[in-house]
Amino acid sequence: MRQREFYQAVREKLAAGCPDLTAVTVLEGPAAGTKYLLEGEKEAEKFRQEHAGLRCFEERLGRTPRLLVFGAGHVSRPIIRIGKMLGFSVTVLEDRPKFADDARRAGADLVICESFREGLRQVEPDQDTYAVIVTRGHRYDEDCLYGLLSMEREKGLAFAYIGMMGSRRRTAMVREHMAELGIDRAQLDRVHAPIGLPIGAETPEEIAVSVFGEIIQVKSGKGLSEGYSGELLAAVPGGCGSESGAQQAVLATIIARQGSAPRSVGTKMLVRADGTTVGTIGGGCAESAVMHRALQMMRFSDESGFALAEVDMTAREAEEEGMVCGGHIRVLLERL
Repeated sequence: MRQREFYQAVREKLAAGCPDLTAVTVLEGPAAGTKYLLEGEKEAEKFRQEHAGLRCFEERLGRTPRLLVFGAGHVSRPIIRIGKMLGFSVTVLEDRPKFADDARRAGADLVICESFREGLRQVEPDQDTYAVIVTRGHRYDEDCLYGLLSMEREKGLAFAYIGMMGSRRRTAMVREHMAELGIDRAQLDRVHAPIGLPIGAETPEEIAVSVFGEIIQVKSGKGLSEGYSGELLAAVPGGCGSESGAQQAVLATIIARQGSAPRSVGTKMLVRADGTTVGTIGGGCAESAVMHRALQMMRFSDESGFALAEVDMTAREAEEEGMVCGGHIRVLLERL
């Protein structure tokens, strides 16, 4: 698949909500640099069988994760802010206008000021939706949880995460009541309640950290790469950004790492010809070396448009740069 066709297909498939996409880049041989976008595990397995022995970089793509927050009180606001920092699209349901305004000021992408039941009817969730219930009262929590679990059953989907704040005693009572209302025990067992990792959190900000510690733990277990963010796809030459075709660019992707490298496999950074970037692969000496190699690819016509760069962040080099990490990363560079 040609580059322009590949990135257009990624945009369209992600926008359409395709839940299981695998991107493949051939790393060696005459077809080095060729890209494939495969939908579903059957198609991906067929590709592996037909191209056995061919060295490729394969990554499962996740859509932009969605955070669905019920309630806009004191705990919700740091949850909204951290969610935006971590790249989530944040929707807040709140039935009180004043608190709904607080959610908007905290940075939520969408705030629905309706009753929780009515607000939930206006939401189109998917398998990358993380639901956080932090309302002002017990009966509201129950309404929200029942609505979420009923939606799972009706739509035949499973939320990536459902968490509900409350004491162990209170959340146990809610589970029992849900079971009495006909909610399946298997669904209830997936609910994280009390919400968050047990780190002794007390303040709203500390509780928000514990909640996202748990969400990140769940998210990491899904085996998805960081994929292609909306910002990156808009910046790719030929993308939907207004200046996306104005200059050359090189896409850098971490395809392997060893040791304590700061970012995971699949992390991407776009380097433009003027030296500006979109995204990061961890900063410091590693990122600087990759940027230098990318700019070299764009400035010299005899440079290949496809390269693999090895960046060694040994303890000594990391120490000289003031970094605490060490390790080694392999980075795929593609001129766009």
